[in-house]
Formats: sequence, C-alpha cells, structure tokens
Amino acid sequence: MAESRDLRYFVAVAERLSFSRAAEDLPLSQSALSDAVRRLEAEVGARLLRRNSRRVELTAPGEVLLADAREVLAHLDHAIDRAERAGRGEIGRLRVGFEASGAGELSTLARARFAREHPAVRVEPKRFDWGGEAAGLREGACDVAFVWLPNDLSGLEVEEITSERRYVGLPMGHRLSRQPRISVMDLKDEPIMWTRRAPRIWVDWWAVNPRPDGSEPIWGPENENVEEMLEQVAEGAAICITPRSLATHYARPDLAWVPIADIEPLRIALCWRRGDDSALVSSFARVTRDLAAAAA
Repeated sequence: MAESRDLRYFVAVAERLSFSRAAEDLPLSQSALSDAVRRLEAEVGARLLRRNSRRVELTAPGEVLLADAREVLAHLDHAIDRAERAGRGEIGRLRVGFEASGAGELSTLARARFAREHPAVRVEPKRFDWGGEAAGLREGACDVAFVWLPNDLSGLEVEEITSERRYVGLPMGHRLSRQPRISVMDLKDEPIMWTRRAPRIWVDWWAVNPRPDGSEPIWGPENENVEEMLEQVAEGAAICITPRSLATHYARPDLAWVPIADIEPLRIALCWRRGDDSALVSSFARVTRDLAAAAA
C-alpha cells in the first residue's frame, strides 16, 4: 500500500509538472521525488509520469491517481487536524458523571463554564444512583465524575472540592418539620430509607449507623433511586438523609428539609481514571478547581 508521503510527493510533481520546482517547494532532493514516483509506479503497475529533457507530462493512470490522491490527502489532513485538536482539548466529547444533585450548583457551573470555553466539545452529563459514579468511571461509562464520599476510589485520581451539610427529609407536617435544625438523635425512633444497590459502608454512613449512643437506626423501606426514596418519604413511610443540594434540587410542597447539626458533612470529590491525562479531563478539573476556590 502506498505511503502518504509518496502520494504527497507525487502530487507535488504532478501539480507543478516539474521535478525541480516541486523539489524547491517541498524542499526535497529531485532524486527523493523520483524514488517516490518509481515506488508508486511499481505498486500501480503503470507509468504515472512521462519525463524528458524539456517537460513532465501525466499519463492517463497518473491523471486518475492525481484526482484520487488529492481527495485521500485532504481527508487524511482533516483527520490529523481533528486528532491534534482533540489532543489539545479543543474538540471531542466529555462525559461528566454525577449522583442525584452532584456537587449542586458547583457541578452545574463547571459544566456550563467548560462548555463556554470549549464550544466544539460535547459535554454529556451521566447520572448514577447510590454511589455508582466511581464504578462508572472505572468501567469507562464517564470520563470525570463528582463522587460522593465515602466511596471506593481505587484506580482513580481524587480531588476533594467541596462539602455540604446533611439534611433530613421529612413528610410535611412531621413533628420535626418546623425545627430550624435538629440532632441526629432526634431521629432515633424514625425508620430511615436505605438501598441494597450501594455498599453497606455507604449505606451505614448515610444512615449514621451506629448513632452517637451506639444504637442502630430503624431500617425502613428500600429504594432503587432518589425518586422512589422521596415518594416514600412524602407518604410518611420513612425519613431520608441527603446533602443540602439534593434538598434544594428536589424541593417539593409535600416534603420538609431540616439541617442536622451534629453529623459530619458530605465530602464531594472530582475524580477521573488514574493515568488519564487527556486535555479535556485536565481542563474540566481546572475549571472545577477554580470555581470551587472562588466559592470557598
């Protein structure tokens, strides 16, 4: 198969109908151009150029090859240009993983600013349930993710970027729904939502198990996703504990959200696969880092 270099050399000679002028323009020796043409002729099995002391002429096979070679080289140049732009982070696709409300306003602002700075890059949000964003990264379902901690961070680069106070979700009219803040021990008699879809360490952390007095929470109904959880909280089946951004994002007239004063906040990290030094991931990390610093 002909090399692209030989095609380029042939096109240079064929367009100028001169080995000497093509050699000057490239710049390259005339012997190198002659060798390239001979290689192509041997591969095609036909003369491509007729050359004498006065001029160079294209043969019929040469005219056909010139037309097709121009198109092939134009496609190749376009492909190389796109690959170079992708390497610089100017074009491509970035899949941003998140769970529920992600990092709240920070994750939304980061995607928006990144999109403005990279108008030729398609930014795709990818939603996961109950701690699945870290596994999604490792499995290649997304390129970067806002990960709720604790989580399995093996194989990932991790930058903690923000934290959020945790709130309890209650049905409107609940005895605690009008309190400005509560203690987690105020919830000791309340069944709490949980899921089998997340690792037990994750479930226990969110439920604050054990409680400060060593007791275990009362386990309420299970759920598969945020929407199922909130439906059951609204109907009075159980309570739930979530970060502030989820309480804001899922504001409903049949739900009340009250901050819990005495438990540690949710920590949120921006993560990507270890060893992934792509320009798109690096640029998104920079944008997120700058926004987080400005909000601190």
